[in-house]
Amino acid sequence: MKVFQVGGSVRDELLGVEPKDRDWVVVNSSPEEMEENGFKPIGKDFPVFLHPETNEEYALARTERKSGVGYKGFEFYFDSSVTLEDDLKRRDFTINSIAKDENGNIIDPFEGRLDLQNKIFKHTSPAFEEDPLRVLRFARFKAYEQLHKFNLHEETRGYFEKIITSKELKDLSPERVWMETKKALENNFSNEFFKALIDYHLTDPWFIGLKNISCDGDLPGLKWADMQRINGFQLCASLPTPNSFLKIQESLKQVIDFIACKEKSEKLKLVGKINVHRNYEILMRFKKYNFLKDNWGYLEKIFKLVMAMDFSVLVNVDASEVSHQKQLLYYEALKEII
Repeated sequence: MKVFQVGGSVRDELLGVEPKDRDWVVVNSSPEEMEENGFKPIGKDFPVFLHPETNEEYALARTERKSGVGYKGFEFYFDSSVTLEDDLKRRDFTINSIAKDENGNIIDPFEGRLDLQNKIFKHTSPAFEEDPLRVLRFARFKAYEQLHKFNLHEETRGYFEKIITSKELKDLSPERVWMETKKALENNFSNEFFKALIDYHLTDPWFIGLKNISCDGDLPGLKWADMQRINGFQLCASLPTPNSFLKIQESLKQVIDFIACKEKSEKLKLVGKINVHRNYEILMRFKKYNFLKDNWGYLEKIFKLVMAMDFSVLVNVDASEVSHQKQLLYYEALKEII
């Protein structure tokens, strides 16, 4: 058996970037031999194993043949006859179809290094069009600091159009679309992900509400909430957004409603809905938002006044009266500022 480092980690090393993780391909081996050497099998559709010490993923070299729709519609073939080049050829872009052997030698049968130099995303083979997930992976790669200035090869753009025409984007699972989105939000140029979705007509069906881009914030959840704000909180209702993201999104909407509200009694009710004590850490992170810059001093003063309030006096209040008494406390603490 021979082992090669492959994919994005090789690409990033060639760009002078420390990779977050490494993937490996094993040539001339078998599932039985991998397990005999202590590797733990984890792959459902094809043989992928965890290294017994590093926990990094090692996959047997494989080829694939399209047999259905979506990114799961493939049959995989693997045995000792599958070569490294066969495995690299099935990958998406030439810059991800580069390998490195145990001696540090680069294997680059599809001239990925040249495309790295020219800052180009180019398909590795015509099989690119068979997997609709690849266009979303492209958008996600655009969010990476080391790749955000790369451009799409004109011929590859043609394969994008074929994928769009095929309507197979709808056959992706919501979980996988969210995974790509979340990874983009975790990188420095998240706005480029959403820009690519618009520029390359990739919004149907998962991002139909995407019209505008604003991706402020120092956390993925903050960026997502800002994207929701700029798109009227109508973005990606069909995606399985985590509760932690939804909580930030809802808090932001409440703060925006509070700013817009002109009626004092309604503003006091909104302070209660915002639940400053429970959400204080989230609310203070809203300082990062440019669109709140003119209102931040006012908001911060209110949040700090609420945090300083003593609600212990409500302990002995009848449950039916708690809400009313709490509103009175808000009024006393905030009457000079609201």
